Amino acid sequence: MEAAASSALVFPSEIGIVQIRALRGFVKLRLDPLKREKLRSGLCLATANGGFRKALNGVAEGDGVIIVDHGSRRDESNLMLNEFVDMFRERTKYPIVEPAHMELAEPSIKDAFDLCIQQGAKRIIVSPFFLSPGRHWNKDIPSLTAEAAKEHPGVSYIVTAPLGLHELFVDVVNDRINYCLSHVAGVADECRVCAGTGKCRLYN
Repeated sequence: MEAAASSALVFPSEIGIVQIRALRGFVKLRLDPLKREKLRSGLCLATANGGFRKALNGVAEGDGVIIVDHGSRRDESNLMLNEFVDMFRERTKYPIVEPAHMELAEPSIKDAFDLCIQQGAKRIIVSPFFLSPGRHWNKDIPSLTAEAAKEHPGVSYIVTAPLGLHELFVDVVNDRINYCLSHVAGVADECRVCAGTGKCRLYN
């Protein structure tokens, strides 16, 4: 990986205040030109130089956003989506954002769809909280969303692409790796994911 740095950036992480070098164009992958252009064209939020492009038709007044994951029988997993939605709502300032689970837990996509309408949404954006496309994105989530929309004539909706391959995931994965290694070294507490499990340790 090759990173171009322009200045220092200080931000909070799970291990406290961390100073890193700000990346110009985030992280650039070592790809041949043809593959690199193909990758960039598939990153909805990234421009050719790795920055964010100005949204031409982004979330607007009257839109409701539903962030949907698979759903789990473990309450801890379902509550994590709620925490992410809270962070997403706070960061974006979108007024109508609801969590939903595709199956196994509530609220369902239909529940979240109804809640958005009750808050005044006229268009619904369903964002799958999935890493890659598959049957759930291709069939299940669109089917459940279409079923929910039947009760609200005149309300349009879209099911967006899943998270997919985005250069910012490099920073997320790297931050998680470094934090776990810091815990193993005895200089950081367990993160909220591992807390109480005893799983974040070296095995011999």
